[in-house]
Amino acid sequence: MEPNDTISGSPDDEPASAPGRPRPRGRTTLLIAAAALLGISGGTAVGYGVQAERPPTPLPALSQTELAYPAKALPADKAPAPLPASQDRQVRTDGDLRELLIERPAGWIEDEEADWLDDGWMSVGSLARDFDFEADMFEYLLESDVRRIAGASWKKGDDREAKIRLVQFSSGVKNAAAEFADAQRSYMSGTETGAGNEGDPVKGSGEGRYYVYDVDRQPGFLPYYRARAVMHRGDIMIEINLFDTRPVSKADIRTLAERQLERL
Repeated sequence: MEPNDTISGSPDDEPASAPGRPRPRGRTTLLIAAAALLGISGGTAVGYGVQAERPPTPLPALSQTELAYPAKALPADKAPAPLPASQDRQVRTDGDLRELLIERPAGWIEDEEADWLDDGWMSVGSLARDFDFEADMFEYLLESDVRRIAGASWKKGDDREAKIRLVQFSSGVKNAAAEFADAQRSYMSGTETGAGNEGDPVKGSGEGRYYVYDVDRQPGFLPYYRARAVMHRGDIMIEINLFDTRPVSKADIRTLAERQLERL
């Protein structure tokens, strides 16, 4: 049957059901509602009258377990000794964060052209600008309560460069440093977004990994080699990048990553 065809029925056929409509609120409805209200009110009054004739029931006595306190303080020779500053991570990381950067290896020099650093510090805006979605990353870092960022930039020979960043977050319910590091590692196995491999674990870092990228060759340019390490310790996310026009080995990035982790 075509869309414009119609079906004719006999006069005895029942019409289709009409849409429902609200029931009219006439006088009968109001009378029923009033009777129900009187019934509720009367029942409530009788209930209060019955309770008023009964004698009061005493409440049970309040009880609470006595708080326990030590009879006396532990003697000084048995009290736990505080951690020395060298072992107390909070004391170390609350100081000058730049001092936790590894020392520049022999043969490297400071990169005087590293405009992303200001006396060893990096701004949140500078870090966000390193990502494709700058505005989103800037908002993410602020919402994650980023505290401060310390960095170092070195050069070796004509083409090798190293960049290290320590991104510290305020302590809270969630570990923002671990979350940030996980997010960075999540795309590293992709060939278009990362190194194109699963990387290798950084010894002693838990989930930390280092990656060596495939060489990038473009007509008219020198080959481009890169390696990256991403890890965290406590409230600090650690990122290390190596760049060169000559191959970067796994040992090169692994050594820097392990040395930086030991500093924290």
